[in-house]
Order: sequence, then C-alpha cells, then structure tokens
Amino acid sequence: MHPHMTMAQRAARKAGQIIVQYMDRMPSLDIEEKSRNDFVSNVDREAEAAIVDVIRKAYPDHGILGEEGGQIAIANEASAGHQGQYTWVIDPLDGTLNYLQGIPHFCVSIGILRGNQFEHAVVYDPLRNEEFTASRGAGAQLNGRRIRVSNRIKLDELVLSTGIPPATIGTHLDPYFNTLKDLTAQCRGVRCLGSAALDLAYVASGRVDGFFELGLSPWDIAGGTLLVREAGGFVGDWRGGDSFFRTGNIIASNPKAFRSLIQAVRPHLVAEIV
Repeated sequence: MHPHMTMAQRAARKAGQIIVQYMDRMPSLDIEEKSRNDFVSNVDREAEAAIVDVIRKAYPDHGILGEEGGQIAIANEASAGHQGQYTWVIDPLDGTLNYLQGIPHFCVSIGILRGNQFEHAVVYDPLRNEEFTASRGAGAQLNGRRIRVSNRIKLDELVLSTGIPPATIGTHLDPYFNTLKDLTAQCRGVRCLGSAALDLAYVASGRVDGFFELGLSPWDIAGGTLLVREAGGFVGDWRGGDSFFRTGNIIASNPKAFRSLIQAVRPHLVAEIV
C-alpha cells in the first residue's frame, strides 16, 4: 500500500471517531449556518483539524484544501502549483445536515491530487465501518475487497442518486428539476441521499447505477471521482467533458449508462451549465 494511502486512511478514521463520539452529545453542538441551509458544527471543524494534523505531520510540504478551512496549508512557494505538487482535498463530514438531523448517512472524504491528477481516495462511513479506497491504476476497494460499477445500460434499468447543493438553487433549480423530472419518468428509481461523496462511492460499488448533481465543491467529489474511475466507471460534466471538478456539475456511471445519461440531460443544458 502506498504511504499516502496509509496516511489518508489514518486521517479518515481519526475524523470518523470524532464524528461518532459527538453523536451522543448532539444538543451541545455549536452549529452555524454558513449560508441558507448550509450548516457547519464544531464536529466538522474538529474532524477537519484531526485530518490536517495527520497530513501536516507526515507531509508538511503538501497542500491542503478543506471545506471548513479553505486553503489550509500551501506547500513551499517554490513548489506550490507545480505539476508534481500534492494537494489533499478533504471534506471532514460530508452530509452534515443528515448528521445534525440524526439521519445515519454521512462520511469522511479525502482525495489526493498530484497536480491535476487524482492519485488516491478514501471515503469512510464511520457508522457502517465501510471504507472505500482507490489508488490510480490499482482499482477500487471496499474494506479491502475489489468493487466494480454496475453493468446496467438502459435508462429503465437504472437506479440513480442525486441532490442539489443549497448554494446553487438560485441558478440551477429549474434545469435541475427539469432533468430530474425526465429521468424519474424514464429510470427505475431516483434516490436523494444527502452525501455526494457516498453517492459516488455507491456508484463505484454498484449499489446505484449513476449519479448526477450540479454545483458541487471540489471536496464533495475529489475522493469519489477516483473511486468511480478505478471501479471501471466514467465521470464527466453534463456535456460529457472534463470540467466537472471546476464547475461541480457532474455525472458518474458505468461507461455505457454514462452515454445514456449525457443524452438524457442534453435537452436541459443552459448557459450556466458548462
């Protein structure tokens, strides 16, 4: 196992311990609303701090991009932004609203990039003790066992997962719901589970056949992207291109269903969706 993966797993498990420990002290949490319906608590911050501590001790020259702390740490100025520079993209608690509501569906997500290349990923569900991992060229695993995307092709066979981040409602609500309406009418079922990172992990493991969402942030998808790709799937933007990490407009599925989904969303593309 690559040392970066070992550290990523250690960091994710530490964050997971903090998240689970606080579940019995939910009334005492310090909760803030960053923007409308977008919440953060001291659990998010403590979990992120635990992840950052592991990274800084092991790799003090690596960059870190976190949901709560932004650009937390930058490598030395000479190597920052260099194609060989490593950046850890972390979401300490993906599914915060689920967590605060007592809905047992959330995770820790860590993606490691070298330049613009996805290298390693961990998506950890501490309640189910499910650890999805992937390293570039080495496949994807769930608790050490190989996983693959589903092999369903036709829209009427697909179970999809989706969601819409609160910050994007103003610009993306209409095209999103138009797309949702069409896909719901055509596919086997649609699930809105509340954690994009777990949605992508579920695509990678074949639990759902595809995932689509608009306006996600890098930390929502950095880990899950590599999981899907190493499990044999495709990840792209709503036009089938590679801008999804920049725009947050993402579709993920197995290769054949991916083409069907791109065709299905095409009538709903507007200028804001690139």
